Amino acid sequence: MTDAPETCEALIREAARSIGGESPRLDAELLLGHATGLTRTSFRAWPERQPTPWVVAQFRSLVERRIKGEPVAHLLGEQEFWSLPLKVNPSTLIPRPDTECLVEAALALPLPTQATVLDLGTGTGAIALALASERPDWTIHACDAEAQAVALAGANAAALGLSVKLFQSDWFSRLPPQSYHLIVSNPPYVAESDEHLGRGDVRFEPASALISGPDGLNDIRQILGEAPARLEPGGWLLVEHGYNQGQAVRTLFTEAGFDYVETRQDYGQRDRFTLGCRNACLNFCPNPGADESNNQGAA
Repeated sequence: MTDAPETCEALIREAARSIGGESPRLDAELLLGHATGLTRTSFRAWPERQPTPWVVAQFRSLVERRIKGEPVAHLLGEQEFWSLPLKVNPSTLIPRPDTECLVEAALALPLPTQATVLDLGTGTGAIALALASERPDWTIHACDAEAQAVALAGANAAALGLSVKLFQSDWFSRLPPQSYHLIVSNPPYVAESDEHLGRGDVRFEPASALISGPDGLNDIRQILGEAPARLEPGGWLLVEHGYNQGQAVRTLFTEAGFDYVETRQDYGQRDRFTLGCRNACLNFCPNPGADESNNQGAA
């Protein structure tokens, strides 16, 4: 990049060429918006605007960090999830849009008006806060093993004015002795030898929130071993997992005694999470109106 005065449009185009990847222009617009305090819409409405030299310097610094692979969410310090602006930092995973599919499924379950809900491994608080924003009458608990993550989720809850009770707990180990109508979790599920660990944004995210043993299922096994005792009769467990783990996770759910076990897909039509009911929840149709040949129930 040169030091000559440039318009917003010229800066965005040049940065996009340097950044590359799947969405270089979007990345560039978001970074320039962060540096200028302006919206992406304003860049399109007034592409000839010339930022100050100080803003250009800030923008170029952000672009250089992005070229090295640092996630845009970390550069901005924020990521939107379920239309909620969430603060993020390197102590937790960056919330992914596909996890919203799990939130949608949770909201559609036949739960009491004043259900009790637990989000295991809450990270930024994304799932718990999304549910709290839609169901203010639910009592929502959330936990994470990392103190920094608990603090971050608490800050997000306070900033959004949403009620979620937070605990520092390694899964169920330090939670109060109570049961829940719904337990949700986006746990670590990447195999320790997975080649994707050396690529993209995950290089900048905590390994403890990603890796779960040789096959990526250690934490899911632990959750399934303890969750049944923490669920009300007819309660539900929803667990996110890898696109190629659906069959294995359905088997684990069935072995743990869950009924109506089903794997559902994300926005890209990839297996993304599995759900099951404790003790025959007879009023539930897993996928109303769907072609029965497409049902991915327990094997």
